Amino acid sequence: MLARRADLLPSGDYLYEPKWDGFRCLAFAWDREVELRSRHDRPFGRYFPEIVDALQALRHSGLVLDGEIVVPSPGGHDFDALLGRIHPAASRVERLSRETAARFIAFDLLARGGEDLRARRFDERRRLLEDVLPAATGTLAPTPATKLAAEAERWLDRPPGSGIDGVVAKPADLPYVSGARRMIKVKRERTADCVVAGLRLYVDRPLLSSLLLGLYDDRGRLRHIGTVTAFKREHRRRLLEELGPLAVPLAGHPWEHGFLIAGSSMGRLAGAAARWSPAEMELDWVPLAPERVCEVAFDHLDRDRLRHPARFRRWRPDRDPRSCTFEQLEPAALPV
Repeated sequence: MLARRADLLPSGDYLYEPKWDGFRCLAFAWDREVELRSRHDRPFGRYFPEIVDALQALRHSGLVLDGEIVVPSPGGHDFDALLGRIHPAASRVERLSRETAARFIAFDLLARGGEDLRARRFDERRRLLEDVLPAATGTLAPTPATKLAAEAERWLDRPPGSGIDGVVAKPADLPYVSGARRMIKVKRERTADCVVAGLRLYVDRPLLSSLLLGLYDDRGRLRHIGTVTAFKREHRRRLLEELGPLAVPLAGHPWEHGFLIAGSSMGRLAGAAARWSPAEMELDWVPLAPERVCEVAFDHLDRDRLRHPARFRRWRPDRDPRSCTFEQLEPAALPV
């Protein structure tokens, strides 16, 4: 079952849960046989043996659990470390299961003792889930849930990196409808003012594909953090005409020696800030003089880069590009 986006928490007979920043996963535990499946039905079990072991140890059987796989970190959850757990080498998987151990946070129970529970009310399934997983045990945990909108608002205000990516609201009488967007997810939109320091064109036509965004670090270096990709066709044409005069040679550009040279697992995700090295790769982007600033909206921030493409909001001619620093991305203080 999926969720549709909303800007505000719905009111009424709802249960609210944190929206976790991890991998969505269905867990099947049947007569000590355990299988983990991704949202797109890919097998996860071999990558997370510690979760398989914990599910095998449960006193209940015939279970189907819906939840999220996360990797805890001192300040919340580490999505970069979670991506690193998907590795083909068995020896690496075994080592990482100790060094960056994962947790399975369950938020729904679809079957117990072989009985299909999907047609039952969500509040009934929630009570049964708490019987199967009565408390957090380290590797397995039921997600927190509340009927109090004020508590859900505090979850919405948690800072980036806390592991909470918003709030999911579920009607108390909601059955589990596979593939349907029956839940409601609420997120706070975050914005940043970024320097536009490059652009990419489509491979097959002279039309703008994306803008390359940067922020200045505390050493005065402009670092690539992500892209903006979603524009209407006519807007792409106008942007190319508007930004064309800012095109400059690579020599002397802040990224003439490459960007994200060390690489990152974030680069595996479409639209994420990606590695480029002039010694190894062709110049597949157009350097621009770092003079223009735009405000963008984004959902996920992983350390110093955007996980997904940002959304263009407006130009900021009032901003000095040098004032666009990582400081604006630092987490706000937690609400009291």
